[in-house]
Amino acid sequence: MYTKKELQNCKLCELFETRLNALVGEGDINADIMLIAQAPGELEDKENEMFIGPSGIMLDKLLKNSQISRDEIYMTNLIKCNLPQNRRPKQREIKACSTYLDMEIAEIDPQILVPLGYYATKYLFEKYSLNEFTKKEFPKFIGNIFLVENRKIYPLSHPASLLYHNEFIGKVYENFSNLRKL
Repeated sequence: MYTKKELQNCKLCELFETRLNALVGEGDINADIMLIAQAPGELEDKENEMFIGPSGIMLDKLLKNSQISRDEIYMTNLIKCNLPQNRRPKQREIKACSTYLDMEIAEIDPQILVPLGYYATKYLFEKYSLNEFTKKEFPKFIGNIFLVENRKIYPLSHPASLLYHNEFIGKVYENFSNLRKL
């Protein structure tokens, strides 16, 4: 797998010009569950740590409710660098960075891939030749299990979505709770 130094020296796309840090995945390298978020936020970029701040607090609540500890999972991002102004990732950035994600999946070899949000889910569906879908169609894939090769893909809403849409809180908690059952 790649090293932190290799990732920090990455210049495969223009994001190296605006980032402070390129975030390496973190957690149990023998985990059965791998969470894959879109990209580090501004605070994560500054502190060089995954899921801190409001989305990290929400993730911790969801995991605690599911009786899962951060120590039991591996967390990473599709894009390793902060996206300026939290903009959408560009296709060339996804293509450049997915090489790192692919190495992590191969190395960790989790039983369950949990993409958080549209872009991480879309990437995994393309990687494993699953259904193509639009952003509008994405919600119907959340909380469903897709079998590929020797693993399951279980798309979930990103914890940050609850910061803006708490009307989905019950369903998001239910979907995260199913992680323990898987």
